[in-house]
Amino acid sequence: MIRGVRVRDLGRMNYKSCWDLQEEVFKDMVQLKIARRNAGLSTTAEGPSGQPALAMPESQVFWVEHPHVLTLGKSGAAANVVAPQERLEELGVQYYPINRGGDVTYHGPGQLVGYPILDLDQFFTDIHKYLRFLEEAVIRTCAEYGVIAGRIDGLTGVWVDAESGAEARKICAFGVKCSRWVTMHGLALNVNTDLDFFNLIVPCGITDRGVTSLARETGLTLDLDEVKGHMTRHLAQLFDWSEVK
Repeated sequence: MIRGVRVRDLGRMNYKSCWDLQEEVFKDMVQLKIARRNAGLSTTAEGPSGQPALAMPESQVFWVEHPHVLTLGKSGAAANVVAPQERLEELGVQYYPINRGGDVTYHGPGQLVGYPILDLDQFFTDIHKYLRFLEEAVIRTCAEYGVIAGRIDGLTGVWVDAESGAEARKICAFGVKCSRWVTMHGLALNVNTDLDFFNLIVPCGITDRGVTSLARETGLTLDLDEVKGHMTRHLAQLFDWSEVK
């Protein structure tokens, strides 16, 4: 089974440009899987195709920071964007309804956004396990900085003080899409994020809990590249990637 993954550091990129890149890679992977299936080739192993055009799809992970932007998932409510359009324009905040799951969230400088575009046929075909692995990578990365994070039953995301009721604080949001067992969209981990921008929205539609960041919890400004390294390593361990390119 092929488990190599190409990791791409995109630096700081406009949300729409990154979304378009995701869509392009996602579409190419899906089309390649369809072509392989039509040719009678395995979806889970390379096989002797002898045709480079029908090679196994290459899974990828994008790491990126975005300029200020709000995104609204398919199941979200536009009313959860509480700031008027004039205020968003004043702050230079863009706004996009998109095709992931989940509600509204904020992306901006100091936040590590990860977009795994994985062919799950090469790993496992279980979307719940996929989400748990993403969460676990974040939980382990937080622990690298002495921040104890976890899950809350019935709520998406990774939380600090997860068992403290209304005192729990979301440190990472998730929203994914999966079609033909190819994933896109992903996670947003608050590292050095300016949390004031979350006041523009009801984050993820959750009204009774707040948000936090690694910087707020540790009192330190963290090296984003170091955080990327921890996340990549933990994802590789959890998904059993044979090679990180």
